[in-house]
Amino acid sequence: MSDSDVAVVVVDYGLGNLRSVTRGLERAGADVTVSEDPAAIHDADGVVLPGVGAFREGMDNAGPYREALAEYAAAGRPLFGICLGMQMLLSTSEEAEREGQGDAEGLDLIPGRNVRFREAEPIPQMGWNELDVEREHPLVEGVDGEYAYFVHSYYAVPDDDGAVVTTTDYDGEPFASIVANDAGNVFGTQFHPEKSGETGLRILENFVEICADSDA
Repeated sequence: MSDSDVAVVVVDYGLGNLRSVTRGLERAGADVTVSEDPAAIHDADGVVLPGVGAFREGMDNAGPYREALAEYAAAGRPLFGICLGMQMLLSTSEEAEREGQGDAEGLDLIPGRNVRFREAEPIPQMGWNELDVEREHPLVEGVDGEYAYFVHSYYAVPDDDGAVVTTTDYDGEPFASIVANDAGNVFGTQFHPEKSGETGLRILENFVEICADSDA
């Protein structure tokens, strides 16, 4: 399958940066559909779960998509979470508790918890920061030591250290900036690749290649 034949569905659950993500994926060679229909997920070569905003609201909005996303991931298909979308791939988040919203259950596709920066200031982190590759994954081909654009106050702490693909240091506090499940088909970036220039484009191109290879 050529990249131009790769059909990517961007999930529109009401909190995504849809226009920028769509443009970035199209630049990377994907045929992009933005959809509110959970059924559209099943036929995609790759699925993107974007997101900006609060964890609790994201999970409430994503409720109708939970089953379809779980089935898609279990089938070994590529699922890519961006920023809040990455945090939603984990099991829980401190954010809902901190904001007095009680427990909020994530998708639990990468077991772990999202926590708030403990020591780093100011919060949120907003701007460019470096990616240090900790283990091989096709998403990070050619990006070790490059810089990406972040806007966040919380970050993922997977239960399994092996889920950490890249780390980034913010004001002396290291955190996981890309995570992936054991099978490698579910992964997410804490940063915004669609706002990260050539580094972000390379990551999106790598994602499109992953989608093409998984459906070849």
